[in-house]
Amino acid sequence: MATRQPSVPRFASLGAPPAVSRREWLERAAGGCGAIALHALLAEELGGAVANRQLHHSPRAKRLIFLFMTGGVSHVDSFDPKPKLFADHNQTISVDNFQGKLGEFKMHLKAPSWLFRPGGQSGIEVSDLFPNMRSVVDDLCVIRSMTTDHTNHYESTLGMHCGSWTFARPCLGSWISYGLGTENHNMPSFMVIAPQPPYAGAQTWGSDFLPAAHQGVHITPGDNPVADIRPRGIQPELQRLELDLLQRANRRHLSERSAEPALEARIQSFETAFGMQREVPEALDIAQETADTLKLYGLAPGQTTGFGWQCLVARRLVERGVRFIELIDVGSANNWDAHGDMATHAPLAKNVDRPIAGLIADLKQRGLLDDTLVVWATEFGRTPYNSAKDAKGREHHHQAFSCWLAGGGVQGGIVHGATDDYGVAVTEGGVHVHDLHATILHLLGLDHERLTFRHAGRDYRLTDVAGKVVHSIFT
Repeated sequence: MATRQPSVPRFASLGAPPAVSRREWLERAAGGCGAIALHALLAEELGGAVANRQLHHSPRAKRLIFLFMTGGVSHVDSFDPKPKLFADHNQTISVDNFQGKLGEFKMHLKAPSWLFRPGGQSGIEVSDLFPNMRSVVDDLCVIRSMTTDHTNHYESTLGMHCGSWTFARPCLGSWISYGLGTENHNMPSFMVIAPQPPYAGAQTWGSDFLPAAHQGVHITPGDNPVADIRPRGIQPELQRLELDLLQRANRRHLSERSAEPALEARIQSFETAFGMQREVPEALDIAQETADTLKLYGLAPGQTTGFGWQCLVARRLVERGVRFIELIDVGSANNWDAHGDMATHAPLAKNVDRPIAGLIADLKQRGLLDDTLVVWATEFGRTPYNSAKDAKGREHHHQAFSCWLAGGGVQGGIVHGATDDYGVAVTEGGVHVHDLHATILHLLGLDHERLTFRHAGRDYRLTDVAGKVVHSIFT
């Protein structure tokens, strides 16, 4: 049986040197746009056509903003008030799990470093660490009963993003991009704004075995937020001519292979890349925002860094149809990992508190919060105790921690779940990371058990073989 030979690129009649491969030509073409287009082209060839898809059920949200605090925010110092922990400071208790090790350990209770106060009409208590988030607590559904599977940063960061604590898998943003498609063909469906990568690095926004079109586009706050997005000195008219040349080459290629429908999506990918050059820089430019808006996020005119800039850009990306936006506050250093001193939580909280409250208020006043889901999370909590008396810091704690959701069909001004008197273990309404992922997908119109991708002979999903939707928090 004859085998099909690979086709030879026919560029000679179009003026391209025959010694240059089609891939090399695309990488050089269109003033830099060709390289972007090539990335999209390869993704499309792998079956990742980015278009609106049919949902499993009616969605409550159209898009997601995921706020990730790297390092492990202490739940007992933020969203899970424990009066008894204040009262019993330095008393000893016995625990059977410490830093993932099983046994019997004598520990000294450590009082929270910040007082808790009620906020809003709901009266939900939030610590003085987050006074601005307390002011919008009526829009938040606070989950005080989160659990995860690992006590290390790398594994738990991977788990929170990918639903796997051992191997890299497609991340939450990639699954949502794959499941929902895009609302704007001139913009990526999944974007990540982070000054530095968190633990587990770029795997946290990687698509793994999903088509590469669903990988997150990394934006770095600063003067050059997206590399290679601007044309390399070429005039728009000339770039348009080069793209038209590419289109003619691709149309000829398509006419010879009518049985390969993915080629049509390949052709569109060049137009998407051209649109990105036009729309992405505009979306990241906050110069046209009003003084009142900048003040809401705690920004100064001309500022291009800081979590306030990240939050404001997230709102602008929402308005432009981006499906999934992740904001990472800091990287794998100088983060919330307060082993030595809980006082390090204070500047980190100040960095994010006002911008996040501003984001919630801004989305709400623009009518965007109803169909935009906002999730605030960290990889795990911190111990309500320490091995040393009067220790200043807290260790990793995967048995219980807090997160919150807002908008997108979630009830505001409620608390779900509970931990014991000291915040050591979940006592009511436990929400595993798989459950959180299942719930997020459900709010976006996706059934976590049906959103699968066949790879290496089996069907994979974000929630593996687990996950329960937390219906009680829905409006």
